[in-house]
Amino acid sequence: MGKRKENSTNMLNENYIVESCNLTYAVCKIGGRWKLLILCKLENGKLRFSELRNQIVGITERMLTLQLRELEKEGLVKRTVYAEVPPRVDYELTDIAQELVPIWNQLSQWGAKHKELVVEKEVDKGF
Repeated sequence: MGKRKENSTNMLNENYIVESCNLTYAVCKIGGRWKLLILCKLENGKLRFSELRNQIVGITERMLTLQLRELEKEGLVKRTVYAEVPPRVDYELTDIAQELVPIWNQLSQWGAKHKELVVEKEVDKGF
Protein backbone atom coordinates (compact mmCIF):
# COMPACT_ATOMS: atom_id res chain seq x y z
CA MET A 1 0.00 0.00 0.00
CA GLY A 2 1.52 3.32 -1.08
CA LYS A 3 1.70 6.46 0.97
CA ARG A 4 -0.89 9.14 0.40
CA LYS A 5 0.13 12.61 -0.67
CA GLU A 6 0.64 14.78 2.40
CA ASN A 7 -1.20 17.70 0.77
CA SER A 8 -4.15 15.69 -0.57
CA THR A 9 -7.60 16.80 0.55
CA ASN A 10 -8.24 13.46 2.29
CA MET A 11 -4.95 13.65 4.19
CA LEU A 12 -5.55 17.28 5.20
CA ASN A 13 -9.08 16.44 6.38
CA GLU A 14 -7.82 13.43 8.33
CA ASN A 15 -5.08 15.49 9.97
CA TYR A 16 -7.58 18.19 10.93
CA ILE A 17 -10.03 15.71 12.45
CA VAL A 18 -7.32 13.86 14.36
CA GLU A 19 -5.83 17.10 15.69
CA SER A 20 -9.17 18.63 16.66
CA CYS A 21 -10.83 15.62 18.33
CA ASN A 22 -9.09 13.81 21.18
CA LEU A 23 -11.30 10.73 20.84
CA THR A 24 -10.50 10.42 17.13
CA TYR A 25 -6.81 10.85 17.93
CA ALA A 26 -6.99 8.03 20.49
CA VAL A 27 -8.92 5.70 18.19
CA CYS A 28 -6.40 6.33 15.39
CA LYS A 29 -3.57 5.21 17.68
CA ILE A 30 -5.18 1.90 18.62
CA GLY A 31 -7.56 1.38 15.71
CA GLY A 32 -7.35 -1.09 12.88
CA ARG A 33 -7.73 -4.82 12.66
CA TRP A 34 -4.73 -5.87 14.75
CA LYS A 35 -3.45 -3.15 17.11
CA LEU A 36 -5.97 -3.52 19.91
CA LEU A 37 -5.71 -7.30 19.75
CA ILE A 38 -1.91 -7.08 20.05
CA LEU A 39 -2.20 -4.70 23.00
CA CYS A 40 -4.71 -6.99 24.72
CA LYS A 41 -2.39 -9.98 24.32
CA LEU A 42 0.36 -7.99 26.07
CA GLU A 43 -1.93 -7.03 28.96
CA ASN A 44 -0.63 -9.79 31.23
CA GLY A 45 3.07 -9.19 30.62
CA LYS A 46 5.94 -9.55 28.20
CA LEU A 47 5.68 -11.80 25.17
CA ARG A 48 8.15 -12.78 22.49
CA PHE A 49 7.33 -12.27 18.81
CA SER A 50 6.61 -15.95 18.25
CA GLU A 51 4.32 -16.08 21.29
CA LEU A 52 2.34 -13.11 19.98
CA ARG A 53 2.13 -14.63 16.49
CA ASN A 54 0.87 -17.92 17.91
CA GLN A 55 -1.80 -16.18 20.02
CA ILE A 56 -3.21 -14.07 17.18
CA VAL A 57 -4.97 -16.24 14.65
CA GLY A 58 -4.75 -15.00 11.08
CA ILE A 59 -2.01 -12.40 11.44
CA THR A 60 1.02 -12.72 9.16
CA GLU A 61 4.57 -12.23 10.41
CA ARG A 62 4.90 -9.16 8.20
CA MET A 63 1.70 -7.59 9.54
CA LEU A 64 2.67 -8.35 13.14
CA THR A 65 6.05 -6.72 12.55
CA LEU A 66 4.47 -3.63 10.98
CA GLN A 67 1.88 -3.26 13.73
CA LEU A 68 4.45 -3.71 16.51
CA ARG A 69 6.64 -1.03 14.90
CA GLU A 70 3.71 1.39 14.76
CA LEU A 71 2.74 0.66 18.36
CA GLU A 72 6.35 1.15 19.45
CA LYS A 73 6.56 4.44 17.51
CA GLU A 74 3.36 5.61 19.23
CA GLY A 75 4.84 4.82 22.65
CA LEU A 76 2.36 2.04 23.43
CA VAL A 77 4.69 -0.96 23.20
CA LYS A 78 8.21 -1.31 24.53
CA ARG A 79 10.62 -3.56 22.61
CA THR A 80 13.55 -5.03 24.55
CA VAL A 81 16.40 -6.76 22.72
CA TYR A 82 18.64 -9.00 24.81
CA ALA A 83 22.29 -9.49 23.90
CA GLU A 84 22.07 -13.27 23.60
CA VAL A 85 22.74 -15.84 20.92
CA PRO A 86 20.27 -16.39 19.41
CA PRO A 87 18.91 -12.88 20.01
CA ARG A 88 15.80 -12.61 22.16
CA VAL A 89 13.25 -9.81 21.82
CA ASP A 90 10.40 -9.14 24.23
CA TYR A 91 7.42 -6.85 23.78
CA GLU A 92 5.43 -5.30 26.61
CA LEU A 93 2.95 -2.51 27.24
CA THR A 94 4.29 0.89 28.24
CA ASP A 95 2.83 2.77 31.19
CA ILE A 96 0.76 4.84 28.75
CA ALA A 97 -0.72 1.68 27.23
CA GLN A 98 -1.41 0.26 30.71
CA GLU A 99 -3.78 3.20 31.23
CA LEU A 100 -5.88 1.81 28.37
CA VAL A 101 -6.51 -1.60 30.01
CA PRO A 102 -9.68 -0.60 31.92
CA ILE A 103 -10.92 1.28 28.86
CA TRP A 104 -10.61 -1.68 26.50
CA ASN A 105 -12.10 -3.96 29.15
CA GLN A 106 -15.16 -1.68 29.27
CA LEU A 107 -15.26 -1.56 25.48
CA SER A 108 -15.10 -5.35 25.40
CA GLN A 109 -18.06 -5.57 27.80
CA TRP A 110 -19.99 -3.13 25.62
CA GLY A 111 -19.12 -5.21 22.55
CA ALA A 112 -20.38 -8.42 24.16
CA LYS A 113 -23.64 -6.74 25.22
CA HIS A 114 -24.17 -5.09 21.83
CA LYS A 115 -23.36 -8.28 19.94
CA GLU A 116 -25.88 -10.17 22.07
CA LEU A 117 -28.57 -7.55 21.38
CA VAL A 118 -27.91 -7.67 17.64
CA VAL A 119 -28.13 -11.46 17.60
CA GLU A 120 -31.42 -11.33 19.55
CA LYS A 121 -32.87 -8.84 17.03
CA GLU A 122 -31.81 -11.05 14.11
CA VAL A 123 -33.44 -14.08 15.71
CA ASP A 124 -36.65 -12.07 16.34
CA LYS A 125 -36.71 -11.04 12.65
CA GLY A 126 -36.15 -14.62 11.50
CA PHE A 127 -32.66 -14.18 9.98
